[in-house]
Parts: sequence; C-alpha cells; structure tokens
Amino acid sequence: MKMKVRVKKLNAGAKLPSYASEGAAGADLFALLGVTIPAGETCAVHTGVAIELPRGTVGLVYARSGLATKQDLAPANKVGVIDSDYRGEIVVALHNHGREKRIVYAGDRIAQLVIAPCYVAAFEEVDALSDTPRGTGGFGSTGK
Repeated sequence: MKMKVRVKKLNAGAKLPSYASEGAAGADLFALLGVTIPAGETCAVHTGVAIELPRGTVGLVYARSGLATKQDLAPANKVGVIDSDYRGEIVVALHNHGREKRIVYAGDRIAQLVIAPCYVAAFEEVDALSDTPRGTGGFGSTGK
C-alpha cells in the first residue's frame, strides 16, 4: 500500500528519501554534507529535506544495519521520532560507537525512515487495572 508523502528539498543538493528494494520497509535517508565523526562522539548529520507526514502517522528513523555493523554508526537516540506536525529539516544524530573516526560523505545513506500508523491515547486515571497472568512482573520476568 502506497501513500503520498510530500517532501521539500531545503537544499538543491539534497536527495529525496528512497527505497532500495520493492519490499523495503524503510526509505533511505541521505547525508547532505560530509562530516567526520570522532570515535565515541555524536554529530548532527543534515539531510536537507523536510517532510509532511499524513495525520495519524509517525516517521521512525532507524539505523541502517550495514552502517551500524560495518562502520559502527547508528542514531544516537536509537530511534528518532518525527511527529506528523513537524515541518523542519530531518537531521540524524549519528553516534560513532567505534574506536576510530568515521567519515560520512555527502550522498551517503545514513539512516532509514519507516512511516507507521500512530494512535493518540486518551489517558484515563483509574484506581485499578485489569489482572493478567504476567501481572506486575518486570524485566526478565517472562524468560530465563
């Protein structure tokens, strides 16, 4: 199922998000400019694009598996959240988890954008919650 998503280039050199294959869940996001990321540090990597997500959706910015495993680069916040009412530039905070500096070149794929449905909750305060077999079991309570 395809939905139209409006994208604005904020810079002539920017590349629109694109899917690498027909079955890809995430659209690649591209670096607008090159940047060197020292070992153990985080840099803001600009994409030069802004998007208009349909109401009721969210943009989730995930690591690219190859970049994370081969170059030690992944979003610093693990998963970035783009709200449907945000109209600013998509900027990815890339963290270098490695021991060597890494260079990101203009046009490199730096992350992937997954657009997903998003529910807005109407939170209701109550005195008790329903019982379940798990109950209040927390971290590690369902496995060994």
